[in-house]
Amino acid sequence: MASIIVKLFFSLTLCSSIFSISSSSSSSSSSSIDFWCNQTPHPEPCKYHMSQSHHHQFEPQHRSEFTKILVQLALNQAKAVHEKAQAHGQKCATEMQKCAFTDCLKLYDNTIFHLNRTLHGLHTASCSPSDAQTWLSTALTNTETCWSAMSAAQLAEFTAQNNVSDNVRKMISNVLAVNGRFLKQENYTEEEINDAHGFPSWFSRHDRRLLSLKPSSVKANLVVAKDGSGHFKTVQAAIDAASRRRVKTKFVIRVKRGIYEENIEVDKDNENLMIVGDGMRATIITGSRSVKDGITPAASATAGIDGARFIARDVTFRNTAGPENGQAVALRSASDLSVFYRCSIEGYQDTLMAHAQRQFYRDCRIFGTVDFIWGNAAVVLQNCRILVRRPLQGQANMITAQGRGDPFQNTGISIIGCQIRAAPDLRPVVRSFQTYLGRPWQQYARVVVMKSYIEGVVNPLGWSPWGDNDLGQDTCYFGEYMNFGAGSSTQSRVQWPGFHVISNPNEANQFSVASFLAGRTWLPVTGVPFSIGV
Repeated sequence: MASIIVKLFFSLTLCSSIFSISSSSSSSSSSSIDFWCNQTPHPEPCKYHMSQSHHHQFEPQHRSEFTKILVQLALNQAKAVHEKAQAHGQKCATEMQKCAFTDCLKLYDNTIFHLNRTLHGLHTASCSPSDAQTWLSTALTNTETCWSAMSAAQLAEFTAQNNVSDNVRKMISNVLAVNGRFLKQENYTEEEINDAHGFPSWFSRHDRRLLSLKPSSVKANLVVAKDGSGHFKTVQAAIDAASRRRVKTKFVIRVKRGIYEENIEVDKDNENLMIVGDGMRATIITGSRSVKDGITPAASATAGIDGARFIARDVTFRNTAGPENGQAVALRSASDLSVFYRCSIEGYQDTLMAHAQRQFYRDCRIFGTVDFIWGNAAVVLQNCRILVRRPLQGQANMITAQGRGDPFQNTGISIIGCQIRAAPDLRPVVRSFQTYLGRPWQQYARVVVMKSYIEGVVNPLGWSPWGDNDLGQDTCYFGEYMNFGAGSSTQSRVQWPGFHVISNPNEANQFSVASFLAGRTWLPVTGVPFSIGV
């Protein structure tokens, strides 16, 4: 199988081995390419692809022009990977390998989508530099997730190769660096639109009203009911019906009380969808998939959400695989500008996969054991209850595992005004297990806990290494600010360069809804209550 994968990408890997080939462009053009590419973290692939494309025929005059060229080059490479994978995916042998390829096809399709929207936004000035950085961060995260899926499928020969997927990652990383520096040098700040009710303005008045109404009073486009009193008996059937609408304006699906045993998916093209339940104790969507079934963590999700501006309220997303079955996701979201309000997200290991883009969770409950809030989104949890469950014997609980692998990605986990407590099953044996606020899954992992109640369940060290190594301890950003409770003391916390006891309010506000999510520009239209600052 590994040889198939190597062949799959063989023709594309050439691009990483022929950087030394001299360019046929003029010396002045080569000089210009060198000048621009030397400003990126990966200049060699930049120089090679610039010299091989039509862009070498003219010299970029401004960083913004260079940014567009880099996005186009990254897009070309991503398309090449996707085309090759489509031709060979059916040759996978095991279920895990098939699942990994399915994940990668979807992830690269998603990467192409976000690179295209970034390129269009930069050419038409229809997106902010912050939007572009979010979509580029998502594109890079997608390629990393694909790489992880291939590694999990034990394709050792493939993962050892310097293949084109690594080249795509480097090209996207270059764009992130250039656009990130552009943001800093231009002193760009998001336009902050104040709202009389304190909502970020990406929640419309209509959506705000939808969240203020009782579920039974919400005027739904479709109703799901197990007893047959609605339009459909399953949630996925209603989601599929919504996906067929031509105009993707707000579409509301009311899911009446009941336990819905199904795995649901909201595709990236199914935007502006809202699911309204009858309460987190009444409307429950539940599955039991796990990696023990021979699938990837992403594929185990009870609910997988990719469509932008998704809203869920008064619903439970549950994975019942249990701690003995390892990674088992209850909710996986890569929905940009998404909101989860009064939802319960229940599992054990890897419960909430906040995979990518901008996400906001308010008044939610999140249950888990190992790495149970993870991924590489820009995510704010506000006024939530984070409940640590009893793990397997010998395991330690890790509340977060953040996956920021590039210093220019505008991602991280911000926990504000929450409660971190032992769940009922852990409470009687709480002294038998260690619990930590998190560990650095990737080199530039970023997590902050601010103005939250931290119960004594949390180890005085606060944060844990990743295994037996010091990955990310110098380069991560783990911060705590004005927390309280028996587990909140920072006196005995880890002594890593990457750990910060935040004392400056201005530093803390970098991780607020307004700054971290550009929340004033989209949250008010959703109607979810939130606090702009810290």
